[in-house]
Amino acid sequence: MNTKTIVAVLLITLGIVVLAYSGITFTTPGKPVEFLGMHFETTVSHFIPPVVGAFALVGGIVLLVVNPKRA
Repeated sequence: MNTKTIVAVLLITLGIVVLAYSGITFTTPGKPVEFLGMHFETTVSHFIPPVVGAFALVGGIVLLVVNPKRA
């Protein structure tokens, strides 16, 4: 398998997963906050919309189908 095929399969898999779950939400650690001597940990929520999954799916299929023309 060449690199193009591996990237295409990963894009297709990611696209199917995102579309199956109607988008994916995940959290990452945010900046810690000091307030009145207390320490608070924060989180930042991120959302991957289904449109991104559709683009990834279409992009992966295009990578698999299109062959580069040799000059």
